[in-house]
Amino acid sequence: MRRLQFFLILILSSCASAPPASYLAAKLDRVTVSKTEASFQTAHGPFHPWGMNYGNQGRLIEDFWDTEWRTVADDFREMKAAGANVVRLHLQFGKFMTSAQTPNTNALRQLRRTLKLAEDCHIYLDLTGLACYRASENPPWYDALEESARWQAQSKFWEIIAETCAASPAVFCYDLINEPLSPADKRQQYRSGSQFGGFDFLQYIALDPKGRKREDIAAQWIREMTSAIRKHDTNALITVGLLPWSRDWKHLSGFIPEKVAPELDFISVHIYPDSKKLGEAMEGLEKFAIGKPVVIEETFPLSCSPAELETFMRDSRKYATGWVGHYDGQSIKELNALEAAHKLTTAQSIYREWLKLFVRLKPEFAGSDR
Repeated sequence: MRRLQFFLILILSSCASAPPASYLAAKLDRVTVSKTEASFQTAHGPFHPWGMNYGNQGRLIEDFWDTEWRTVADDFREMKAAGANVVRLHLQFGKFMTSAQTPNTNALRQLRRTLKLAEDCHIYLDLTGLACYRASENPPWYDALEESARWQAQSKFWEIIAETCAASPAVFCYDLINEPLSPADKRQQYRSGSQFGGFDFLQYIALDPKGRKREDIAAQWIREMTSAIRKHDTNALITVGLLPWSRDWKHLSGFIPEKVAPELDFISVHIYPDSKKLGEAMEGLEKFAIGKPVVIEETFPLSCSPAELETFMRDSRKYATGWVGHYDGQSIKELNALEAAHKLTTAQSIYREWLKLFVRLKPEFAGSDR
């Protein structure tokens, strides 16, 4: 979603060396869905996702993990120290696939390295795939594929990712795609065309409905991606990062919770409360509470104050069992130093207030969850 770009342009000793004994005391186990209620658990008890969408000074992890691995490791350490137990990574299709059937072996090697880092830090990963955020990095052959061939290429991507990650307990979930759209009418391109700072965070899963209902296309697509993952990983949870409901647009994406929920292990939705219509955030969240765990996979005080976001988050516990905000490579300590030097920008000040809120609420929202 375009709000993610806010964090990608902000500022717009690795974990493995000496991780705190307090979170190494227990073994990292796969997260599962409770059989008795809409919540998560591990072998050690209830689990509440409390995490960060990860970037560093406007960059996605694939932009720098080859040349600045220490930065990645330090950032994971900082996120863990702030209380995060989940980190959401956005994996670009064009970085992982050199053809419709051939993976980029270096990208997979770095992904394995990241899995090991996450295990050492006792952090779970929300692996969001099929990202096509930068048009310049989308392979021309990929954008030219017709629907069935594109779905096959996407399935291959997920088959390869799942095969790479299946043995790691650090995988919290596979998020099939960020904010997908199912077409109501015939289109010319898969990209949404909603540019924000050169990024397009939305994409269509098809170009022509061909008489199909939008919600049926969405369910069929999820089934195909899930089938590819389950060839290699039968344990990790599967979800989709959904656009929010709004009073004006309703379920704009065509991914209707009641229709897609049977295909998913839990529901993920992105909600940024707006000061001018705070009631809409909770009203929309309720639409996604349909008997499965709900994770607010993106949130931040972008269009509201930190106090208003805190109120929303507290109220959201009626429906949600997990919350994921944003991290862009700077800690509270580093931001405080910028303020002392009179170099703190307005955007950085807002980001710092979010980090403070994240640290303060963690014991209440996620307890001692590892």
